[in-house]
This record gives sequence, C-alpha cells and structure tokens, in this order.
Amino acid sequence: MPRFSGLSALAAACLVSTSLFAADGATIGPHGEKPTPAASVTLTDAEIAKIKEGKYSAALVWHEMSEYTGAVDRGAKDELAALGIEVVAQTDAGFDAARQQADVETVLAKKPTIILSLPVDPATAAAVYDPARKAGVKLAFVDNSPAGYEHGKDYVTIVSDDLFQMGSKAADAMAAALGKKGKLGYIFHDADFYVTNQRDQAFKKTIEQDYPDMSIVAEAGMADPARAEEIAQGLLTQNPDLDGIYVTWAEPALSLLSSLKAAGNTKTKIVTLDLNEPAALDMVKGGNFAAIVADEAYNIGRTAARAAAGSLIGKEAAPFLVVDSLAVTKDSVLDGWKASLNKDAPESIVEALK
Repeated sequence: MPRFSGLSALAAACLVSTSLFAADGATIGPHGEKPTPAASVTLTDAEIAKIKEGKYSAALVWHEMSEYTGAVDRGAKDELAALGIEVVAQTDAGFDAARQQADVETVLAKKPTIILSLPVDPATAAAVYDPARKAGVKLAFVDNSPAGYEHGKDYVTIVSDDLFQMGSKAADAMAAALGKKGKLGYIFHDADFYVTNQRDQAFKKTIEQDYPDMSIVAEAGMADPARAEEIAQGLLTQNPDLDGIYVTWAEPALSLLSSLKAAGNTKTKIVTLDLNEPAALDMVKGGNFAAIVADEAYNIGRTAARAAAGSLIGKEAAPFLVVDSLAVTKDSVLDGWKASLNKDAPESIVEALK
C-alpha cells in the first residue's frame, strides 16, 4: 500500500469525511474539492519558452519511494526537464513526518523554485512546509495538502486519482470476469481516509446500481493491513461459495490469495486496485486475480510539475486535478503497466505470458 501505509490517526482526523462522498458518483478532493481533469493543465509554446528563460529549479520531497512513487517521480522529472527546470534535490522520508520536515529544511539550502511532495501527515504538515512557503517556493502536492493551507495562496494544486472512476472500473471488471452474475465479498478499508473510502464506495455503488444479478453478500472492514489474512480467512470460512471478492488494495488482496490457495479454491475471482507484481503474476497465470485497476501514476507527476511550472508565470491551476485510470487484465497487462507506470512490466510477468 504505497500511499496509505503511514496514515496516522491524526492524519485521518483531518481528512474529509466519507459522508461528503458525492451522491452523483463524482470524486471529491480531501477538502471537498470538485475534480478537474489533469488534461486541463496546458502550456503554450510561448509559456514554455518563458518558463525556460527563468532558469528555475525544483526539489522532489517524497513520502517514501515505491513502485507508485517511482512512476510519479519519473513523470515529474520528465516534465521538468522538458520545461528546462533543473531538479536540484530528491528525498525519501520513509513515511516519517519528522524526517520529511528535515528533508524540506535540507533542500531549501539549494534554493529550489518549486517543491513537489506528498505529505506524510497532512494534519501536522503545515509545520513541515511553512519554511518553504514563507521563502516563496511554489508548492504542488500529490493526494493531499497540509491542514490549514489555502489553495492559490499557500499551494498551487493537489493532483490525485479519479477515485470514483477507479472503484467503478473495478466493479465493471468484476462483472466482466463473472458474466455479470454472482455472489460477492467486499473487503473495504475501515478507516477515515478519502482515497480508499471513495474507491471502495464506488465499487459497491456500481455493483448495486448497474448489475442486478450480482450481490454483495459478505462484507469485512480492514483497519489494520497486518490483519488482512485473518480477515480474509474469516470471510471465506463464513462464505465458502463466493464467486468474487473485491479487496481495497493489492497487498491485502495477496493475503486473500493465500487463504484461497490454502483452501484449494481456484474458482473465486479477486479484483483489487494498484499494480502489484505478485498479484499481476497470479493473474497472467490464470489464477484467482481477474483484474487490477491502476491509476496513471506517471501522469500525476507530469501534471504536478506542469501546474507548478505554470504558476511561476502566473497561471493558476484548479485546486484538485485528477488523472484517469485503467482496468488491467491478463490481456492488457503489458500495455497497462506502461500506461500506468511508464515502464515495462517486470520480467516475471513477460515470461509468464510467453
């Protein structure tokens, strides 16, 4: 769970309540923002030339490095390079808020014009980024922003996923795998975190609204990912005949896979979110995984970089920008990996497809 594993209770408390989940099926941002497509962030040739003339620099202050962050990082670096902006520092906080604060202080010595970052703990992050904000550095964030920060004044934008789209595509993928009928299990993230909450709810809502011959007959909340296997075993013990199970993200879905294998169950299909090599490998080998829905992580980095660069010449970005997502199946895994992460699929997956 590359983006959520370090979420503290304090951070959760500052996130938008799941009661704000849009009734019409639209994603909302961490502070209730309406989504704007990432494609809306554009620069003309004249604007790009003006940015290049400024000889600006950037620092990338990440929460941790993972498959996901690596793709965001590559997207940001590619866009910054195209705009003539030099990356003078890159840091990895290891999901430690105190370390991230030290990282910001360290990179400020290099006097970057821009900082791109994903806050470890939004509730306490104002203290992390205040030195940069007060120094006039343009801040653009991934997924969330510091509590109390004002869009357009304290930061340029937040870039994230189209969360409802991800959950809805997971439901569509489950329906495709099961011929639009069957009994489902639903393992959701039982914590107040807007990213997972909206994705989970979108799956459930889409099943209930669009697939009358499919029904969620068993639900289990997962607050602690370390208990994923225990939760999966409990769900399967009480409901051994499920046709499919949705799991909130890929790592706990692997715990479910272990439980299915231990029971000799090759029938129950799994659909989850966020690309993961072991899950994808099971999928291409014809195992329990039917589909994995992924975001365009590379495009998140590109969009954040472009929006921040635009702000240097007075272009204002919308407060909450969202990228598209895609359902990755055995047939589309190679293209899907490239589209999401802008890199080739792991060799293990390529070999398994031969």
